[in-house]
Amino acid sequence: MYNGLRVLAVAPAFNEVGKIEHVIARVPRDIADDILIVDDGSSDGTPDIARSCGARVVSHDRTRGVGAAVRTALDCAVAEDFDAVVFLAGNNKDFPEHLPTLLAALQRQSADIVQGSRYLDPSRDFGPMPAYRRLATRLHPVLFRMASGHRMTDTTNGFRAVRVSSYALLAADLAAPRYDRYGFEPALLFRALAHGMVVVEVPARKVYPERHLGQTKMRPVRDWWSILWPILEGAALRLMGRSAAAGRRRSRAGSS
Repeated sequence: MYNGLRVLAVAPAFNEVGKIEHVIARVPRDIADDILIVDDGSSDGTPDIARSCGARVVSHDRTRGVGAAVRTALDCAVAEDFDAVVFLAGNNKDFPEHLPTLLAALQRQSADIVQGSRYLDPSRDFGPMPAYRRLATRLHPVLFRMASGHRMTDTTNGFRAVRVSSYALLAADLAAPRYDRYGFEPALLFRALAHGMVVVEVPARKVYPERHLGQTKMRPVRDWWSILWPILEGAALRLMGRSAAAGRRRSRAGSS
């Protein structure tokens, strides 16, 4: 528990033997009330390793995508009355030592979502991060800002804290299967902002493992598109919101 918040620590995982055990071992037990691994159809024994390390495991019957895993975790948190969920990469890229920073911002700034940013981290030691990921993680926030009007530096970083009561208000909007892959996380940010929620960033270190250990499950083209189309959807939501607001103003002016 953190300052009265009941906290669920979550790592979505797909074939992460050799890494998931390190993630679980590094989660501070004085902060996380429970550790949940959402196994997205692994075939390498990831769920068994996670259980042997003391984590709780929920498994999908097939590989559905990281968005579906994040949604499963958030839905569990709603059902079990947690106050906050903190997400970490299943391949040990993130630093659980930064969880207090996320949760402090959640409380101090009355935030609904606190996004970790590798680009606000003073060390900026990304390890052997692939060049195309460096480009993508720089470009996506620019497009996100253009579509949403909200400045962020690391919109594709999965290291974040979410206030469970806030997610519950957005859950129905994010239930469609089209969000099952990488689109869920940027869509979550867009939906939160569209509802007037508070989204903030804090520095958070992120270091990629060596290539032979597996750096990312993201596939070229198909998965790149899955993080881009929510930007178009978000821009449309913002435009519709402006149009609706303008319509209400005209209606009030006409009735006065």
